Amino acid sequence: MESPLHSLPALFKQLGLPDDPVSIEQFVASHSPLKPDLKLAEAFFWSDAQKAFLREEILEDADWAVVVDELNLMLRGGRGVQKK
Repeated sequence: MESPLHSLPALFKQLGLPDDPVSIEQFVASHSPLKPDLKLAEAFFWSDAQKAFLREEILEDADWAVVVDELNLMLRGGRGVQKK
């Protein structure tokens, strides 16, 4: 299995959000859990540009798709940043 091309902090930076571990943890904690029927890119807390980026990456299964999926799972489970 290949390693993801991008990291979670890199995704947060791409989205224009603070990308340090504490900020990521706080973001996940304050926006979790997402409702099961709510698509990640439709969540109220994203700007229009962030929504468009997330939609595009998921639909195209692009370079960012793996880490976008990781964030999606974190927000659904209400978990913080996973230590590796």
